[in-house]
Amino acid sequence: MNTAGHSEATERRGLELVPFRGLRYDPDRVGSLAAVTSPPYDVVVRPDGLHHLQSADPHNIVRLILPQAGTPAERTEQAADTLRRWLAEGVLAADREPGLYVYEQHDGDGMLQRGLIGALRVSEPEEGVVLPHEDVMPPVVADRAALMRATSANLEPLLLTYRGDGVTADVIERTAERSPLLTTTTEDGFRHRLWSLTDPADVRLVQSDLAPRQALIADGHHRWATYRRLRAEHPSPSPWDYGLVLLVDTIRYPLRVRAIHRLLHGLPVADALTALAGHFRVRRLTVALPKAMEVLADATCAGNAFLLAGDGAFHLVDRPDPALLARTVPADRPAAWRTLDATVLHATLLAHLWRIPEDSPAHVAYIHDTAATVAKAEQDGSTAVLMHPVREDVVRELARQGVTMPRKSTSFGPKPASGLVLRALDV
Repeated sequence: MNTAGHSEATERRGLELVPFRGLRYDPDRVGSLAAVTSPPYDVVVRPDGLHHLQSADPHNIVRLILPQAGTPAERTEQAADTLRRWLAEGVLAADREPGLYVYEQHDGDGMLQRGLIGALRVSEPEEGVVLPHEDVMPPVVADRAALMRATSANLEPLLLTYRGDGVTADVIERTAERSPLLTTTTEDGFRHRLWSLTDPADVRLVQSDLAPRQALIADGHHRWATYRRLRAEHPSPSPWDYGLVLLVDTIRYPLRVRAIHRLLHGLPVADALTALAGHFRVRRLTVALPKAMEVLADATCAGNAFLLAGDGAFHLVDRPDPALLARTVPADRPAAWRTLDATVLHATLLAHLWRIPEDSPAHVAYIHDTAATVAKAEQDGSTAVLMHPVREDVVRELARQGVTMPRKSTSFGPKPASGLVLRALDV
């Protein structure tokens, strides 16, 4: 474990963002821009999400980011064939000149997010330039790497945050006053707008402003690990030295941080509660989901707390036995890490009391939507473990110390829609 930490002031190189010729859908070749977009590959938006997206338009981006052929090799080849065909048919086309892209998301209810899409120099964790805060699963990295090799493309940007409130934010806001390249509203109610930033003077201003800065991976740990693997496979300099990202200044545009919930397949709620007897306080709540989540939020102010569901009720689980935590939570990490709800869930509940392997999709599913997690648990007779989100400042401080959180500890958003701009490495 790296505990040396990362200091923004002592790093020689910071964020190096460069223009690229974005691949974008030709609006005249598709039903609508909204119909060809999707959430990021790892976000399940509804039980029939994949089929729904495939049915929305024959050119929906999920056919590239989540191909559905038989074997893994067949899936990656299918994606590569699809991309080649769409390029040949003009469904996707490269912009005429390289640029950075200003990207805006607006939900009409007070959430306005603006950031900058570009190709970012891929760096190693010890450089302290791009800070991960979660571990990754090697099979997922291998899968994403195979897909990027086959397509020779970055198919969707990952989401990075930084603390700036400087020149870059001013350039972004000035650019957003112009007419956009595209505007579309997706079925979740978000309006998306995209502008190209090609003026050399503005690009230089942005690059100079970002040069001393440091970014936190908000969403896309597996894709960033994939970028690092692929860069190592290709002699430098090469296009693989860079990866597609969306950079958001969270001083100017704060993100929402939400929890990622767990669905424990094959574990009925009654059995889950029995295993907690004598180790945690358990209280049955006779309230609706919104109120139950409020109770959970209040409980987390006093310590670790979780909400179990799946049997038609909600069960607040809190006040863990300190002796149990001392025996089960690794002691070689900072206190802020040892006291995370995700740490206690994985080290104490999953590993010790419920004896469930966290790495097995057959046993644990990670779901962003609270209501969907509960509904799925009730449908399957399994257990939903509902979590309260971690604050961004806690995530960032742990990352600066070089400490990674348990995987799927946070969900930053809104996440960029996939399909609005892609990066081909051979264009």
